[in-house]
Formats: sequence, structure tokens, C-alpha cells
Amino acid sequence: MTLVRAAEAMLRSLGGSEVRLLLPLFGADDDFSQLGLADPGVEEVRLSPVVVRNLPANSTGPRRRVEFLIPAAAVVDELSSRNVASAEVFFQGVMGVVYDSDLFHIEDFTTEYFGGMAYLYRVVGVE
Repeated sequence: MTLVRAAEAMLRSLGGSEVRLLLPLFGADDDFSQLGLADPGVEEVRLSPVVVRNLPANSTGPRRRVEFLIPAAAVVDELSSRNVASAEVFFQGVMGVVYDSDLFHIEDFTTEYFGGMAYLYRVVGVE
């Protein structure tokens, strides 16, 4: 647990920003929702501190690639409040990441481990 707190402190000292994750809301169990005729909307989850790094984007690919470094401590509360088994499952359900009013689609997700414990999540977003 010490490494998890150290990672959070390091990211905070590097000028940690805030990102918002867009998650789908699960609406009522009526016919319109089940058929996809009613938009259930989205829920915004704010995470901080997050360090944002620009990555090179090739000329034929997406316009912009960004890496979000998120400490495990910022995600733990969201996992427990949503009864999600792992961060991988949580991030697979994310519809998009909003940073500085720009919307990014998650292209890649990796977990950094030390001593068998996750301490940092790397999320690559494309615009």
C-alpha cells in the first residue's frame, strides 16, 4: 500500500490534472431502454491526480494521442462503489475520457505492478 500512496504523491507533485470518465447510465428496465430507443445518458466520474503526456501520432492515424497516468488510489474507490472486480473491467466500460474539453477514445490500457500490487494505470486515448 505504501507504493500506491507513493505513486499518487509523485503524480500529484508532477502537476496532476483532472480527467472525467464517461460511463453509461443503466436506465429503467422498460421496453424502450431494452430496444435502444431511449438514451439512458452518461455519468461523469472525476479522477485526479492524473499526469497527461502527449504521444507522437503517425500521419495516417488519429489526430492526437495522449497518455493518462492514473494512480491506483484514484480508481480504488470507484471500483468498490460500482462492485467492479478489476480496473480492466472498469476501463472497458468507459465510453470516453474528457480532458481540457476534448473527448478521447481509449485505445490502450495497461497496469503497472510492483510486488504483485497495481500502483499505476496507463490509459492511451486518441482523438
